Amino acid sequence: MLCFLSDYTEGAHPKVLAHLMERNLVSLPGYGEDADTEAAKEKIRRECGRDDLQICFLTGGTQTNRIAISSMLRSYEGVVCAETGHIAVHESGAIESSGHKVIALPGHDGKLRAEDLAALMEGYLADDTREHMVRPGMVYITYPTELGTLYTRAELTALAETCKKYGLPLYLDGARLGYGLMSPLSELTLRDIVELTDLFYIGGTKVGALCGEALIYTKHNMPSHFMAIIKQQGALLAKTRVVSQQFDALFTDGLYREIGSHAIGLAMRMKEMFRAKGYELYIDSPTNQQFFILTWEQIERLRKYAAFEIWARLDERRAAVRFVTSWATTEQQLDELESVL
Repeated sequence: MLCFLSDYTEGAHPKVLAHLMERNLVSLPGYGEDADTEAAKEKIRRECGRDDLQICFLTGGTQTNRIAISSMLRSYEGVVCAETGHIAVHESGAIESSGHKVIALPGHDGKLRAEDLAALMEGYLADDTREHMVRPGMVYITYPTELGTLYTRAELTALAETCKKYGLPLYLDGARLGYGLMSPLSELTLRDIVELTDLFYIGGTKVGALCGEALIYTKHNMPSHFMAIIKQQGALLAKTRVVSQQFDALFTDGLYREIGSHAIGLAMRMKEMFRAKGYELYIDSPTNQQFFILTWEQIERLRKYAAFEIWARLDERRAAVRFVTSWATTEQQLDELESVL
């Protein structure tokens, strides 16, 4: 059975596993106070072009989102995102369970628009009853979005300027950041993201690691006593090395970029395969998530050969489906898929 369900259905890139094995019997202090963790941080700082970034390593995306958001908000504040944002639809109320409302605005191909954010803030500030309301306290976006789309540099700049105008930290969820950055349509680099956001994370779980995300505060704005904040939420790893060593491997000899490029190349081939067979695109994604419109009959037939996700029911006859490529996807797998389309 071919598998295109997601980009974390396999274990880890062999080079990541090899580095873990190489360092496995080295005795190191716990809780991220070790030389390997510092080495990984330094490699990320070099890639980002800043030697003053504050970085911590966590194990998963939902955990990282909850900690990052709750650490930046006051008790009466909420976080703004597009209505399709991951924290709004696919995190089981993790943000709300921390005591913070998710304030969803209309999404445009999965993206949040600066003008919608400005309208929200102007409406809030003009409301005489705002002291009885949840105050918008920060903004959450993803790159790529849940629909595989990308912010242009102009769009992200406009959002950043709007956030700055209203005093809102801008947080970028980079669970699939490697695939976004390596898309041929990407206008952004890691250095742009450092410049334009207040905090973001580099995803490892979906980009070649067994697990792990690197949360980065870009403006000397990591909350004080951050280790205690992490520990209170049950997220402090004694063996932080297990995550940081994976990032050390991912940011050695361009592996992170290589993984992104590999998946993007195969995703573009997959898109053209479906188009050539007469299938319609649900959205034209330039990243490793590809969305197609299939009839239910086509879905049932393809399910005999491949695993993929039903993304949205469109009507009684059709649905949108998602196919995802990763570091582990091969040309042979696409050959096999093409033969059954």
